[in-house]
Amino acid sequence: MLKRHSLAYPVSTMVSQQVDVMATNATISTITAVQRNAKIPVCMMVSPEPSLAGLTDAAAPSNLFGVYETLEYIDTALALIPELLPQAKRVGAIINESEPQSVDALNRIREKAQNLGLTIVSLPVSNSSETRLVTETLLSKDIDVFFALPDNVIFSSFETIAAACNRAGVPVITSEAGLVSRGALAAFGADIYSWGYEAGQECVVFLKSGKMPPPHKLKLRKKIINSEQAKRFSIQPGLAFTVI
Repeated sequence: MLKRHSLAYPVSTMVSQQVDVMATNATISTITAVQRNAKIPVCMMVSPEPSLAGLTDAAAPSNLFGVYETLEYIDTALALIPELLPQAKRVGAIINESEPQSVDALNRIREKAQNLGLTIVSLPVSNSSETRLVTETLLSKDIDVFFALPDNVIFSSFETIAAACNRAGVPVITSEAGLVSRGALAAFGADIYSWGYEAGQECVVFLKSGKMPPPHKLKLRKKIINSEQAKRFSIQPGLAFTVI
């Protein structure tokens, strides 16, 4: 049986089986596939721009294609806070510091927060078993809103986060559209299904033509709001929002 905690094992297996293409999701699997394999094409999805993943300083690796996102999605998501919650000043976040995309995202919101009149308060979390305690500690620091970073610990235990924030009367903003249906107030970001579909289309192009299309930025981002949470916080969403 493959060891799931070590991505090198499945990559080595795929290389030995001489597969036509590897599909990777998300950042860490993309990095591992490219670093341990220079020949088989790698189609990335739910991954950052190659330079943000530390894979290149210029052009992407020659065997890498697919669909990536830049940090611009963090900017648009953070800007939802003054739009929907104009009185909010203190923004809380928890972060798994072992995930490169999470560290990049936190650095980005720290950079952009000042221009929006926001202060970022963050705490580290290592795994989902710590999420409840760390979230409750963060909520005790008088935050006005919780910002859910693109972090696998957050994804795996988001209901715990949402429940704690609901008890404290703190809304959740995120860049991940899928978290809105799980209890976040709003997002301006990627729809993960659409992202995977777009990457799949790129993979079809390669399999039919034998030529890799160049990596490209995700095309679709959208504003989405949770109707139940909007009612909870007395928010009337504008027409630009998709209401669920």
